[in-house]
Amino acid sequence: MSMIETIMDFPVEHSSNVFGQFDSYLKKIEKTLHVTIIMREGELRIIGSDIAAGRARKVIENLLSLSKRDNTITQQNVDYALALSMEGKEDKVLEIDEDIICRTIQGKPIKPKTLGQKDYVDQIRDKMITFGIGPAGTGKTYLAMAMGITAFKNNEVNRIILTRPAIEAGENLGFLPGDLQSKVDPYLRPLYDALHEIMGAESFMNYSEKGLIEVAPLAYMRGRTLDNAFIILDEAQNTTPAQMKMFLTRVGFGSKVVITGDLTQIDLPKGVSSGLAIAQRVLRRVEEIAFITLTNKDVVRHPLVQKIVQAYEAYETQRSQNHKNRS
Repeated sequence: MSMIETIMDFPVEHSSNVFGQFDSYLKKIEKTLHVTIIMREGELRIIGSDIAAGRARKVIENLLSLSKRDNTITQQNVDYALALSMEGKEDKVLEIDEDIICRTIQGKPIKPKTLGQKDYVDQIRDKMITFGIGPAGTGKTYLAMAMGITAFKNNEVNRIILTRPAIEAGENLGFLPGDLQSKVDPYLRPLYDALHEIMGAESFMNYSEKGLIEVAPLAYMRGRTLDNAFIILDEAQNTTPAQMKMFLTRVGFGSKVVITGDLTQIDLPKGVSSGLAIAQRVLRRVEEIAFITLTNKDVVRHPLVQKIVQAYEAYETQRSQNHKNRS
């Protein structure tokens, strides 16, 4: 295979952001694409096969464009840019970055970071009910929260309702100290954290006191009709089929619903079916409902989280295969 050398101009002021600390991102690109990259006085030389050098150049150009848009380049950005280059989808990196949902209280833009997340956000915009199903770290709840706050601020809905079943890892509410609110607050903490980051604690408290933002356990939804609201059901894998049906039949006019869950982390008692799993089978063909499945490719936390998710997926796949073979 013949080797070529391609040369591109590279602004020195962006080198530390694009190449990472101790050139760690640069080394990652070299190792993954089997190229050699040399940076000297604002000039970048890429040496490798025709295909590899072309991919490396495109990856670096995309990362440079992200840097010029004031993005802080992370390991996730580099890994995903490399993954897309292998699939011939290099240009999607910048397309994803253009979709800014809103900004945090500190001014940091919130936007999808993968094609799966972009599809998820687009479906929330287009559909009345959207199911986001996938492993931890894929931004299911956070992006839904950002979409809900944006809809609220744009007067598309009159209020935000956030709910989740009060069950975690086999523990019972009765073991927790305090009154009912004290007991359920720990289960709703991830929702509070996202609200505080995006909206600010003071604004959240103000809207909450007025009843415009409600954070409550799923049991509080029974018997209500929820009109003109953006409703998020989090940790939906821990609903029973009856709870899921109850929740879905609360939806009223002018409302939008996002249901998130991870079917690999069901904490229901043994023998109890997950309402999320049942809903996925029952409602799959309903036109106004979207089901988005996020994967380990959409994990945007620390790269180690992606490896953990992959390891567990491989383990479950092997376990399932062994069970079939024994049967």
